[in-house]
Amino acid sequence: MPFPPSPWHLTGDMVVSLWRVPADELPPWPLPHGVSPWIVRRRATLLTFWVDYRPGGVLAYREFLIALAVRHGRSLAGSTVAAWVDDERSLAGGRALWGIPKEQGVIALRTDGRGSRGELTADGIPPVRVTYRDMLRLPFRLPGRARLVQRLPDGTECRVPMRISGRPALGRSRVTTGAGGRGRSLDGAAGRQPGDALGAGAALSVLARHRPLLSLAVRDFRGTVGR
Repeated sequence: MPFPPSPWHLTGDMVVSLWRVPADELPPWPLPHGVSPWIVRRRATLLTFWVDYRPGGVLAYREFLIALAVRHGRSLAGSTVAAWVDDERSLAGGRALWGIPKEQGVIALRTDGRGSRGELTADGIPPVRVTYRDMLRLPFRLPGRARLVQRLPDGTECRVPMRISGRPALGRSRVTTGAGGRGRSLDGAAGRQPGDALGAGAALSVLARHRPLLSLAVRDFRGTVGR
């Protein structure tokens, strides 16, 4: 499947939530050599991203991604532990270029004047849903930089720089993940490669036991992934 070369220039809207979970609940995700979870007071940090990448970038697609905050040398970074996209070129490119364990899913994202709704359905996992509502909009564009550190299939390390600028808003989110047809609600205020049992299911299991600490939206963002 052909895909754009790195870097990818992308634009759209996203909802980000931060989760603090007990360190002893983390699965033994295969992190690159020398990379370890960032632990503070016996808790680790997870970040979830619901992203609607829109026309104007190199690809237009939707994504739900779960990243673990990690220590990489003397600095902090993120490492994607599970991700779903609804575009085959994004899936192939994310795996081949950067070692991001993307899986195929069906993702619906809708945004109105002050909030967003999203749903993910994919093979082997229960449906995952999010609702988000703005509480405080900030009247400026905010730039940011981050870095992913991923493990390639051959075990080597891949560093993925990211830059973004967008209009932020603090808000409240509500996440549900299905469980035996009934589901469990998770309220919060402001991948796996094929056959890898420590990816998608384990990541969702961790989220199902906790609530997001805070959530925010970044609208009309412009970002670059890779170099």
